[in-house]
Amino acid sequence: MKVKFRDLESAFEFVSFDSFCENTALLDKSTGKIYWNSEEAGLNDIPEELWDSDSSVAIPHKNDLDLGKQLVLDFVRTHLPQHYDHVRDIFSRRGAYARFKDFLQYTDQLQKWYDFENTSTKKALREWAEENGVEIEDD
Repeated sequence: MKVKFRDLESAFEFVSFDSFCENTALLDKSTGKIYWNSEEAGLNDIPEELWDSDSSVAIPHKNDLDLGKQLVLDFVRTHLPQHYDHVRDIFSRRGAYARFKDFLQYTDQLQKWYDFENTSTKKALREWAEENGVEIEDD
């Protein structure tokens, strides 16, 4: 069964919205249906039998796909290599993403970052789907 890429992307954003393991989504590969879980939001529509089913797969968090700090450093290495040490220093303290985006705004690179992040996320999610036997239906 195929899953729409838009649905997979929405589930990925849901899982990645909070800290690692705060939100969960499972894809039932036999039906293409995505189930959601968030204790904080009081949401749990994942059937118990899916947790251990061979036909289900957990939607990854952005950190599972190296789309957090590593992606930032890849972007800076490619687009702002002269600022690599500065950005690495930004990410040594809490609140790094806000400071990083302020830095990008200052250097007029914010839109370039958003484009890079979006393209990288779509690519990584498609690769994850292929590795996990998830068939994608493009919108």
